[in-house]
Order: sequence, then structure tokens, then C-alpha cells
Amino acid sequence: MKAKTKNKIKMSLTDKIISVIIYIVYAAFAFVCAYPFYYIFINTISSNDLSKRGKVLFWPMEVHWTNYEQVFQLPDLFDALQVSIARTVIGTTLTVVISAFLGYMFTRETLWGRKFWYRFVAITMYFNAGIIPWFITMSNLGLRNNFWAYILPMAVVPFNVILCKTFVESLPKELQEAAVIDGAGTLKIFFKIIVPVIKPIVATVAIFSAVNQWNAFQDTLLLVTDKKLYTLQYLLYNYINQASSLAGLVNSTSSSASMAASLAHAQTATSIRMTVTIIVVTPIMLVYPFFQKYFTKGIMIGAVKG
Repeated sequence: MKAKTKNKIKMSLTDKIISVIIYIVYAAFAFVCAYPFYYIFINTISSNDLSKRGKVLFWPMEVHWTNYEQVFQLPDLFDALQVSIARTVIGTTLTVVISAFLGYMFTRETLWGRKFWYRFVAITMYFNAGIIPWFITMSNLGLRNNFWAYILPMAVVPFNVILCKTFVESLPKELQEAAVIDGAGTLKIFFKIIVPVIKPIVATVAIFSAVNQWNAFQDTLLLVTDKKLYTLQYLLYNYINQASSLAGLVNSTSSSASMAASLAHAQTATSIRMTVTIIVVTPIMLVYPFFQKYFTKGIMIGAVKG
């Protein structure tokens, strides 16, 4: 048997130095991106007194979980969480289906007035009447104190439609032509032929829509007064604005045993803001890795024609 020899590429000293510099730059960039979230997290589990004074910088000090225990006991928190999850799941699903279907339909030459309808949708990206006309329209449609106020206004997003259209245009036309010859209709072609091959752009639209739905609170602020429809982000908005009074409320409603606890565990405005921030941001961070490979491909192909 012949011994297999591996060809090793010898790097010059200059190449090695450049490689080390590149690694250092990437490591520094990764640190800059990850540190803010890490900083917030270690402050939520560290002594609140030290955190308030800015002493917690690189590692937790006097670790405790009191902040999370007390925040999870805040009134209406879990109801708001359910509303946020519901609007995110339903809103994202509806947006993805509509964006993908419209993107597909705008590529069909048999669609009557195809260019007109596509331009009609796309031109809405450049105009915004403002909050007052929007509020009046939503009120006239009966969407005040209505869960569908979270869903319907975001169902059709021109940017997402354009992404889907561009992606579908990059697919071989022979796929659709073969399906038409076999007698497949529009819906069958869409669900059986198009949907399976546009997963990257579907994942991209899903991430955009989910993040938008999950983080939205302005619609709650302007349209909703029923506490049962409050979203988690709107509660976060209120908690941040009322952090000091909320901390006092949490401490005043604690048991006598809690009142005897160390001052380090007493909630502050800073601890409340950071703890609720972690609770809100974590779900999106957990979901994103599962869509990352599709997201990268979808945004590259969907954004570039040809």
C-alpha cells in the first residue's frame, strides 16, 4: 500500500500575522456584540445594590435569583405573555402566507393587471399618512380594544412581498410549466411546487415578522385600554416608566421574612429594567438559530434580482 501524503500549505510569516490580526478583530467584534446582553444578565443575578452603583461589569457578584422570582409574581405578566405569543404566532403565520402567495401571484403573467397591482402594493412603502389618520381608520374599522388590531394592519407588508416575488422569480420556470401541463391549478402549484422550494425566503419573512410582532407596543398604547389585551412589551414599557414606584410596590407587598433579607436583594429601578429586558429578549434569541441558515440564503437571493 502506498503511503498517503498530505500536502500541507506553508504559511509565510506575513500570512500568519494577518491571520492572527483577523482572529483578534473577529473576537473583538464578537465580544462587542455579545457583551451588552451578558452585562444585562449578570446584573440581574448580582447584588442589586452593587448593580445600582455600577460595580458589576464582567462577572456576577453575590449571585441571587430574587429579581426573576419577584418579576414573575407581578400582576398580569403571564396574561400579557400569552397575548404576545398569540399575536406573534398568528400574525407571523398570516404575514408569511400572504407575502408568499402575493409574491408568487405577481410573477404569474396570466394574472390580470399584474404590474398595476404589484406597483399598487409597492408604492405604499413610500407613503405614511401619520398616526392620527391611522388611529381614525382603526377606530372606524372597530379595531379599538380588539385583538385583531395586532394582526390585520401587519398582514400585508410590501417589503416582504417584494422579497418573496424576487425569490420566486429566481426559480426555474419549467417547474410551474410542468405542473400546468399536468393540470395543476394555481393553489396546487403554490402549495405543492412553490412553497417547498421557497423555505429560505419564508424563514426570512417569518423572522422579520416575528421580531416586529413580538417587539411592538405602540399599537397597544394607542388602541387598547382593556388590560386583558395588554402585550408583554407594553407592560415592559410601563414598568420602565414606573420602575421606582414598582420597586416600592414589590418590596411593600413582600412578606416579613423578605423584609428582613439583605438590602442586596431589594429590587431597584435598574434591576427591574434589566430583568424584564432579559425576559423579553430571550425568546427571540432562542428561535433565531433554528432559522439562521434559511435567513442568510433567503435575504441574499430575495434581495438581489437575477
